[in-house]
Amino acid sequence: MDSSFDASPWPRVCDKFKHEFGQDAYKTWLGQLGYNGVDSGTVELTAPTKFVRDWINRHYAPRLKDFFLAEDPRIKSLSIRLAIKRAGVDARAAEPAPATPIEVDASTGADESAALDPKYTFDSFVVGKSNELAYAAAKRIAETDDVTFNPLFLHGGVGLGKTHLMHAIAWEVKRQNPTKRVVYISAEKFMFEFIAALRFKDTHAFKQKFRAVDLLMVDDVQFIANKESTQEEFFHTFNALVDNRCQVVITADRSPTDLEGIQERIISRLGWGLVADIHPTDYELRLGILQSKAEQSDDVIVPAEVLEFLARRITSNVRELEGALNRVMAYATLVGRPITMEMTRDVLQDLIRANDRKLTIDEIQRAVADYFNLRLAEMLSERRARNIARPRQVAMYLSKQLTSRSLPEIGRRFGGRDHTTVMHAVRKIEDLRRDDSQLDDDISRLTRLLEG
Repeated sequence: MDSSFDASPWPRVCDKFKHEFGQDAYKTWLGQLGYNGVDSGTVELTAPTKFVRDWINRHYAPRLKDFFLAEDPRIKSLSIRLAIKRAGVDARAAEPAPATPIEVDASTGADESAALDPKYTFDSFVVGKSNELAYAAAKRIAETDDVTFNPLFLHGGVGLGKTHLMHAIAWEVKRQNPTKRVVYISAEKFMFEFIAALRFKDTHAFKQKFRAVDLLMVDDVQFIANKESTQEEFFHTFNALVDNRCQVVITADRSPTDLEGIQERIISRLGWGLVADIHPTDYELRLGILQSKAEQSDDVIVPAEVLEFLARRITSNVRELEGALNRVMAYATLVGRPITMEMTRDVLQDLIRANDRKLTIDEIQRAVADYFNLRLAEMLSERRARNIARPRQVAMYLSKQLTSRSLPEIGRRFGGRDHTTVMHAVRKIEDLRRDDSQLDDDISRLTRLLEG
């Protein structure tokens, strides 16, 4: 190794990586590397696996080189090799000494990018008719300050890409302008941090953290339903940011007008900008997503007929679709066999069986509301009048019977109710069906209608 180079830039490079990409990304990727020094202007690193090496080369190598160049301008290149294991011991260079943590003053607008997933970028997002408006709007926010809509409100079912687009916006904004203050947070975490601020009498720091940013993104805003104090703070934070011409991006599982338990003034403001619905995926989009993911794998070859089969049969959401492909590829890798249709059916028999029932909770809610002549918002409300509570219980019962969703998830889709409420509804309807022939007939008709 060349002794004329700084012998220990690695800990400072690790600090910079943590500051830009977050502690989680550091532990997952950079923390697995060994530092072997600098030889003739080339930084030599070792990775424990080919996957880690390739991922870092693909996603982080340019920034790592920039970090090293900032430490010593004589550095010319970066080399990551696979570590050699001898006698069961990993021969990587010793891990760097713990880096001094970088503290971010909340009053300057903390950077919450540690919560971002490096997989969720615009490049990895597959665009189709069902999501093209949401994608175009997200790109506009990420690439220019000349945005005519604020906020951007994205809504759609579980696993359709809302969170992916939010992460992609954050990554692109930070890539183009690292000095911009970006905060991505779930509505649930926003609520918990606000409660903690009240408890420790530190609301001023909380307000500054979320109001002194250039871009605020709040995921799953439906989770602050019926949380009056949190909604009050969210309302004032929203107003402060919009008044200062700072961009706001919000997601939820339904449109602003269908949000129950949210103050009317907040609903009104959520509709100020652009509301983009992400619809369930069609066959072509699902196939495109699978093809994109299969192309990223160097270890196994996935036949086109298998991808087409998955695109036809796994229709619930993108997350489940990608998970199905991951299971098949992992199984093929572990047992050392090529992927075939027979193997795919065998590995995914439980998932295929579940997806034979293509119903979603949203579809059940709409069907029940129409059947009983109710507005969807009424059925999801807190009202306990019999003509509303009974259809709500029927919808919960059918959601349990006709989908594979868990009780807590069903409860969340019914205005954030507890799983015990769903359990009570299921038992109540089961008991009533034995004694009330009219209700039993209604449920039978609804079941036939939904399974149609």
